[in-house]
Amino acid sequence: MQFTVSQETIARPLQLVCSIVERRAALPILSTILLRAHGNQLSMTSTDMELEMIATLAVAVEEEGKTTVSARKFLDICRALPSNATISFKAKDNKAVVRAGKSRFSLATLAAEDFPDSEGANYVDEISLPQSALKSLLDETSFAMASQDVRYYLNGLLLEREGADLRAVATDGHRLALGSITTNNTVAEKNNIIIPRKAIMELGRLLNDTDDMVNLAFSNQQIKVELPDLHFTSKLIDGQFPNYERVLPLGGDKIVVADREELKQALSRAAILSNDKHRSVRINLEPGLFKATVTNQEQEVAEEEITVEYQGSSLEIAFNNAYLLDLLNAIPDDKVRMVFTDDNSSVLITPADEKLERQYVVMPMRL
Repeated sequence: MQFTVSQETIARPLQLVCSIVERRAALPILSTILLRAHGNQLSMTSTDMELEMIATLAVAVEEEGKTTVSARKFLDICRALPSNATISFKAKDNKAVVRAGKSRFSLATLAAEDFPDSEGANYVDEISLPQSALKSLLDETSFAMASQDVRYYLNGLLLEREGADLRAVATDGHRLALGSITTNNTVAEKNNIIIPRKAIMELGRLLNDTDDMVNLAFSNQQIKVELPDLHFTSKLIDGQFPNYERVLPLGGDKIVVADREELKQALSRAAILSNDKHRSVRINLEPGLFKATVTNQEQEVAEEEITVEYQGSSLEIAFNNAYLLDLLNAIPDDKVRMVFTDDNSSVLITPADEKLERQYVVMPMRL
């Protein structure tokens, strides 16, 4: 096979495709990418057996064919070349030669036939929505996913379809984030899937904050995401996600409305003296006043007070400060509403505009 392409054309899609390649792959073939030259297009495929990514770009094809090359080496070569370079790629007899100007690289190849072939899936549900809408939904909920929990179904994000609503839910057992958007597609029956953490993190990188459309398709085993010139699939987590509706606290009568940025800055300053292990912050509520106190093992104390809208009775409660800061960073709104019940109950935090498109729950810590 043989093709030529500009460095500017190949660098970005190649970087995206290489992002899922494991540095220490279990099989040598999994550290490579599959290159296919056909017609006037080049497709680049990578996989780790759980995720698969295919990028397609226009190139000048002199000879059709397919081969595999080391993902990291090919990426490093293309990135190191000048942006105005024209790259010539030729593969023959277990070798690939990359040329650009006076640079020449000879790379080993593996048989393209040994590259894992993705299994076809029977997709039962499809949805199309703006990339910006899906990106916001994931950005504002995915931070609450667990990372290496033995409850493997928590190491991912629940995507739920009901009517025209698309919901995203993440929890690590100590906090929960729920987001919802309305789509143009409706489903007759409520259904959900759990997308693995790695796939969610990759999606966050792939999606742009634009009105360009992204197409999602679901099967019982995997999800397919189609973007312009990029095709992404991931296996799903097979498990039962917790009933998140039971976690949402109801009947709280202590309502605080605060400026999000002011609250975030106060908690960030208090965190300077926090214990790295526990990161607890003690919160005292008084009418019109929100006080945050952090004490560490050296008996050093940080105190922050801000003015808030609150007319309820006094309350003292403690939380993991990092959890509060994570959700305050995720909420784009200017003001937040915090609903407390008592010192043993979780707090419900939402944007203050009373729309329940984003809901966050944080469990208290013992004082």
